[in-house]
Amino acid sequence: IASGITEAEVISLGLPFGKVTNILTLKAKSQAFLEMASEEAAVTMVNCYTPATPHLVNQPVYIQYSYHRELQTDNLPDQARAQAALQAVNVMQSGYPAVASAFAAQGGLLPGQGSVLRIIVENTIYPVTLEVLYQIFSKCGSVLKIVTFTRNNQFQALLQYADPMNAYYAKTTLDGRSIYTACCTLHIDFSRLTSLTVKYNNDRSRDFTRLDLPSGDGRMLETRRAAGFATQNFIFPSYAGAAGLAPPIGFAQCVGTIPAASGQIAHPHVPRVPRNSVLLVSNLNPEAITPHGLFILFGVYGNVHRVKIMFKKKDNALVQMADATQAQLAISHLNGQRIYGRVLRATLSKHQVVKLPHKGQLDQDLTKDYSNSPLHRFKKPGSRNLQNIFPPSSTLHLSNIPPSVTVDDLKKLFASTGSTVKAVKLFQKCSRMAFIKLGSVEDAVHALIELHDHDLGDNHHLRVSFSKPTA
Repeated sequence: IASGITEAEVISLGLPFGKVTNILTLKAKSQAFLEMASEEAAVTMVNCYTPATPHLVNQPVYIQYSYHRELQTDNLPDQARAQAALQAVNVMQSGYPAVASAFAAQGGLLPGQGSVLRIIVENTIYPVTLEVLYQIFSKCGSVLKIVTFTRNNQFQALLQYADPMNAYYAKTTLDGRSIYTACCTLHIDFSRLTSLTVKYNNDRSRDFTRLDLPSGDGRMLETRRAAGFATQNFIFPSYAGAAGLAPPIGFAQCVGTIPAASGQIAHPHVPRVPRNSVLLVSNLNPEAITPHGLFILFGVYGNVHRVKIMFKKKDNALVQMADATQAQLAISHLNGQRIYGRVLRATLSKHQVVKLPHKGQLDQDLTKDYSNSPLHRFKKPGSRNLQNIFPPSSTLHLSNIPPSVTVDDLKKLFASTGSTVKAVKLFQKCSRMAFIKLGSVEDAVHALIELHDHDLGDNHHLRVSFSKPTA
């Protein structure tokens, strides 16, 4: 690391992957130690930065595992600045930017925290579409929404991530890079907008969290601004990245060539939004996960047709959704979710279909066909369930509760899954529905898997789903 690098800039390298818990800089050796909150976060960080070396003040930074299992910095000199920078980042992540600004004034620089990016594409010799942007930016995290438009004769877009850290990672990784060699250069900044709402799913705008939107003229319906949220307030570390550099992970490096005979430029193949409906789900807990558990969890975001847990690598599984849109919706909401003590990873698989095993095969019980399951939530076109899809949260929505079941019954039922029950609230106008708040999002995920379709008696099977964030 360069001699003038601040602790906050070093910390910023780890922010896209999770919470940074400690830092130690050895400026005499041009080195630093960065401790992450979890081993999964450290592994993801090394895996991402090994093929795409990050830069600070135009100097490459090389990242590898340390021999130390944890950092002991309590009695070391000159740690006040480092701890102030760490505290500032933690306060910012907790949602208190005003307090964080005070810490930043003491300790250094902080990256922006918005989840919406503004993208300008310059020198567009080849066409750039919504599908091209999705291919590129989805490598940095879960893309929720994209709106494209032309302004001042330039192709531009607004893109919203599920997490501000994904947006920050995309900004630092992709800004200044070219989609194709020496053309279609990306200029990326944080938008003043805090959220995008699109009305239509078509070639100009798309909301990957909504399956029920019609096609139309692609006009952006609504945007919401945060008071006092200005792009110029963000301060970024300097990252290298210029036109013509080798594309980072996920870029389709399609180079136009000029054949000697014709003298014409050969147009590159333009990637589209993947149409695959099969997901590769990895980093599962093989002691706890089952095909049925994956069917129930992924079934919140679409109709699951088949599930296959790998026989030789049981922490991996294939999940086949009904279509590609549902597959993308599941990735957006479940990738990075903690389940049975591990951080789940979900991405598109190279397989186009999950094949059923032959009778007598050893892995027969690890592959299940749910194509005709009565538990599909979206069997009817235009189902109201399409309007009630939400990310995992600690509050669950319960329905189909018989009159004989009381609040205490529900508390005991959910406590039996090992969850901490904080509150239960029956709907005033409809006692067949309720909200139940559990101790954590992970508790809620486990409870949903175990209790969705639970027989409550009187011919009532409990329906469990994630609630609105405001519930």
